Amino acid sequence: MSFILRRILFYIVAFLVAASINFLLPRLMPGNPIDIMFANAGNSMPPEAKKALAATFGFVDRPLHEEYFLYLKSVFSWDFGVSIKKYPQSVLDVLMRALPWTLFLAGTSVVLAFCIGSMLGVYAAWKRGGAFDSIVSPSALAIQSIPALVIAITTLFIFGVGLEWLPTSYAYKPSLDPGWNWEYISSVLYHALMPVTTLAFVSIGGYLITMRNNMIGQLGEEHVVMGHAKGLTDARVRYNYAARNALLPSMTAFALSLGSVMGGSLITEIVFNYPGLGNILFQGIIARDYPLIQGQLIIMTLAMLTANLLIDFIYIFLDPRLRKA
Repeated sequence: MSFILRRILFYIVAFLVAASINFLLPRLMPGNPIDIMFANAGNSMPPEAKKALAATFGFVDRPLHEEYFLYLKSVFSWDFGVSIKKYPQSVLDVLMRALPWTLFLAGTSVVLAFCIGSMLGVYAAWKRGGAFDSIVSPSALAIQSIPALVIAITTLFIFGVGLEWLPTSYAYKPSLDPGWNWEYISSVLYHALMPVTTLAFVSIGGYLITMRNNMIGQLGEEHVVMGHAKGLTDARVRYNYAARNALLPSMTAFALSLGSVMGGSLITEIVFNYPGLGNILFQGIIARDYPLIQGQLIIMTLAMLTANLLIDFIYIFLDPRLRKA
């Protein structure tokens, strides 16, 4: 219990530090949303309208420490204010509409990449030096070094523009009304096929190499040798003895990936015009939408810290040595 309390206290402090950085980052960016709106209007907006806009969106001149405490109050009350880009919608409404799409898109791709990459890594380590390992492992390293933007644009150009097999944008067919019916669900799956595959393809190499290296380190351990000595099948030794312990370091990368899901896969969502959190964050940055940027980064921070806290507990479940300690 003391371990759990210490970890929870640590993550509370980490959240406060991250929230403070989140407060400062938008204010260090050049430009101001009110100035941008005023400049875009040209001479059609009177000067007094600028003051009214600033008051509407909360950009009132006050000491920095007062702004900081008001910001902390809004964080703990989940009242991030009104979005400048999506006015008059609140920030929370904008983010909650984009959240399910990001959870579906990035979450599905992360789980697929972790499962496929880990299984391939286990088998490559078990057959190290063989034909499978000699082909798959270098290929994984090559894929891992390719920027996600390049893979996303290449996939879009080949399958979306060239062959016209898959849609190039949106989360579903615009003419459909959302609902729990097969026409809508099939359209969502059809539109998600290319971005999900792209995201998973980019991440598989990292999980494969990590799992392979961890697995090789486990194959010479005493518990694996003992499993062979007992006459157990190769499959049981491979998965129950070696892979289970090799999985622990990979779980850290998996947890970090799950945490980053909340931020959305910015590049992929922009390339495929997918209505997730990453695309919303990009629009907020372009518009200098401070409330939207801050709300998005707070959600990303909470997701990352929660994922790390959960992985601490999962480690205890997977590793008997930690439970005894």
